[in-house]
Amino acid sequence: MDKTLARRRWYRIVPIVFITYSLAYLDRANFGFAAAGGMAKDLNITSGISSLLASLFFLGYFFFQIPGTLYAANKSTKKLIFWSLFMWGALASCTGFVSNIYFLYVIRFLLGVVESAIWPAMIILLSRWFLRSERSKANSFLTLGNPATIIWMSVLSGYLVKSVGWRGMFIFEGLPAIVWAFFWWRMVDDKPKNAKWMTEQEKNNFEDQLLLEQNDIKPVKNYAEALKSMVVIQLCFLYAFWSIGVYGFVMWLPSIIKSAPDMSIVMTGWLTTIPYLLAIIGMFTASYFSDKTLNRKAFIWPFLLIGAFAFYGSYLAGASNFWLSFVLLIVAGAAMYVPYGPFIAMQIEVLPKNVAPGAIALINSFGALGSFVGSYITGYLSGITNGFGASYVFMAGSLLLSSVLAFVAIKSRTNLPGKNG
Repeated sequence: MDKTLARRRWYRIVPIVFITYSLAYLDRANFGFAAAGGMAKDLNITSGISSLLASLFFLGYFFFQIPGTLYAANKSTKKLIFWSLFMWGALASCTGFVSNIYFLYVIRFLLGVVESAIWPAMIILLSRWFLRSERSKANSFLTLGNPATIIWMSVLSGYLVKSVGWRGMFIFEGLPAIVWAFFWWRMVDDKPKNAKWMTEQEKNNFEDQLLLEQNDIKPVKNYAEALKSMVVIQLCFLYAFWSIGVYGFVMWLPSIIKSAPDMSIVMTGWLTTIPYLLAIIGMFTASYFSDKTLNRKAFIWPFLLIGAFAFYGSYLAGASNFWLSFVLLIVAGAAMYVPYGPFIAMQIEVLPKNVAPGAIALINSFGALGSFVGSYITGYLSGITNGFGASYVFMAGSLLLSSVLAFVAIKSRTNLPGKNG
């Protein structure tokens, strides 16, 4: 491939995707800071209700992900994400004005609805712009929007809660998505054939290369045949158990840190960034070697297993050894993020093109269901036990199951649905 075209694709597509997903993650992850920063007290929210509110987002995400993804695949990713950006920014800002808990239920659910197709739509978009040898790295830049956002969001949210309160935090942090929607509309193209900055020869050559990658993947008749494949089913449950650990961690880490003696909300913000800094280093390293070797499995299950052991170690350390427990949480948080790039690349590579969008949406829907369970049960367990030890055990068990499923489901390219031979 022309190296100049390769560089142009990276410079034009990746920054846009990174910023867009960063803004999506900002508006789903800042709830933990609001809960730790006075929202629960101001609205008389019990620990059980707080758990439900934190996790309700993922129910909207679960129910609407498949139809949203199919629209992105068959109609326009560009249009879907434009309206999603605008709506989730507006809903996030509206959270700062609520005084009735029932409106908060509605807003949290609707946030999940409008963000539901973003992740799989972005995966589809990147699969149209990057080849197999580039895909893990490209998807790592997408996923990087998750830990990178939490780094600056944690610091910013801590200062905003202190200076303008949790209401002001929601209002200020919702506005960037609305503004960015218009930048997205002008800068992104659904497919290479729509790009005005590519010559016709470049478009044709690149499309030919993408088609060649599908030559050894036999198309299946319909979505039903793909979705009942044992590999797809295993990947669904793998991602569900994985997401239990990730979002139990993401949604409640601020509260875990804030529970330490004499811990301020600003210091909570700074400490929250540490696992995600380590995650960024791990993600880039894993994606580089995964693309270099085209080995996805070796960069998925071992890190999920490390995360499981680290969570259990944090439980054994106990609340009385906060700093040892926190160091183990850093390891767990980072380990859970490392496999994302290889995992996403693997999905694109093993699924026939004619059914990939629906299958990816189903896998991610199970991930959303796991996210709901993780964020709700983690908060619930901490509420009834007055600590996070039981939550650590719960997340450890979930990651252990996901690691086993990854080891079993991801074998070689010859065992995948629709493969010849």
